[in-house]
Amino acid sequence: MEIILTPSEAFGSRRLEEVLFEKTGLDKTRWRIIPRKRSIDARGRKVRVRVMIDVVPADGPFPDISWQKPGNYVGNAEPVIIVGCGPAGLFAALRLIEKGLKPIILERGSAVQPRRRDLAAINRFHQVNPESNYCFGEGGAGTYSDGKLYTRSTKRGSVKHILEVLVAHGARHDILIDAHPHIGTNKLPGLIEQMRQTLLACGGEIYFNTRVDDLLIRNGCVTGVVTQHNDVVQARAVILATGHSARDVFRLLQVRGLALQVKPFALGVRVEHPQQLIDAIQYHCSSTRDYWLPAAPYSLTARANNPAGRGVFSFCMCPGGFIVPAATWPGEVVVNGMSPSRRDSRFANSGIVVAVSPADFKPYSEHGALAGVYFQADIEEKACQAAGGTQAAPALRLTDFLHNRLSGSLPECSYQPGLTAADFRYFLPPFILEALQEGFKVFGKKMRGYLTEEAVVVGVESRTSSPVRIPRHEATLQHPQVNGLFPCGEGAGYAGGIVSAALDGERCAEAAAVFIKQKF
Repeated sequence: MEIILTPSEAFGSRRLEEVLFEKTGLDKTRWRIIPRKRSIDARGRKVRVRVMIDVVPADGPFPDISWQKPGNYVGNAEPVIIVGCGPAGLFAALRLIEKGLKPIILERGSAVQPRRRDLAAINRFHQVNPESNYCFGEGGAGTYSDGKLYTRSTKRGSVKHILEVLVAHGARHDILIDAHPHIGTNKLPGLIEQMRQTLLACGGEIYFNTRVDDLLIRNGCVTGVVTQHNDVVQARAVILATGHSARDVFRLLQVRGLALQVKPFALGVRVEHPQQLIDAIQYHCSSTRDYWLPAAPYSLTARANNPAGRGVFSFCMCPGGFIVPAATWPGEVVVNGMSPSRRDSRFANSGIVVAVSPADFKPYSEHGALAGVYFQADIEEKACQAAGGTQAAPALRLTDFLHNRLSGSLPECSYQPGLTAADFRYFLPPFILEALQEGFKVFGKKMRGYLTEEAVVVGVESRTSSPVRIPRHEATLQHPQVNGLFPCGEGAGYAGGIVSAALDGERCAEAAAVFIKQKF
């Protein structure tokens, strides 16, 4: 059953269940209302909120959260090494415990709290720690770059299960019913710490500031890993969940002669508008949005008018958010977006990116399967040079970007390291720049007021997904050349975002459990 509410009814101070009983007129003593999905409908002049509900007998079983924290202890069980403590690694570890195996997570970056100092160093002093930054560290890239939970990967496993695990570790119950669930960068660190405590209490192990530099392989089987301290950690199964920015891991696999594949991805810029402007466009209001409505998002797509017909689309749109520096090495500039849980920043930002394919990487073909990595890195390094060699980012007013015109001044922006007016032709290949310019013009027709000098274009949005795929067997999920090695998550090319990475982490853990049992 669908119930249509006003924003104040859907998001106000009264409990949603009370409002729904009032709207339906149902008897509370006989029936129970279970909200299933809540979504904002801004297609008309008046914004409404659509809530899908189930109505069940009051004396029937209550279908609450089914997932419970594991109660078994695996400290003395067979170990499985997990390289990386992002969502793929964390959810793989939880599933391994449920399967009676001991996860040992090796994370190159810092734990969430000390990791804050590394992020502050980037923002304030332009110092990039290659081991601990917005991409590397406990919780992965998602911890300090937003926490969106929307995914289309419904065929890979139970999305509801992933959300339930997050709720059990401190996320709001709202994520179970919102059409586009979001936790927020300010809430995620505490949630990640709770997940760590669950793993440790069950006998799992986590080692921070521990980078894996090599794999131990004997007779086609993985036997463990070697860290940067030359410490050997042994296990018969290794889940490789390093994230999309672990270029050293890609190079390690290439040097070891293990198969890799070039993978298409997307690359472009990030654009920032005043949030009030986006609210006015999306919610049809002349000034401030309704008090109970969240900061308005948007989603845009276009097809560039050229022989390739490249897709141009918004990516990781962050209403009420901030642009953050996502470089993983000094001498490169990479930007990303994030939003706090309240989404109360004065700015709205989104990646606007262009699809790129292996054919675009031909000038870097000498690097084999890593051609896309070098294509990506070259653009990031040139973007850094264009802005002066620090973490200041190259930028232009949107109206100037469309005409390749250097901006005389730049609008206020949420990007803390600062902006430098720069010519994007210096670092963006012509086919990307022209596609972006065409895409923005289409977006301006779809959203009247979007093309404005109040908006600023910031470069470069390049870490949308991995430019490499690490192949694996479709059934066993193991690398075709190494038994017991499980490429996993976004870094291996099998996920794109928190939820899909978590789902893939669980799949790899289950495959590792099957593999270990077969080897006995």
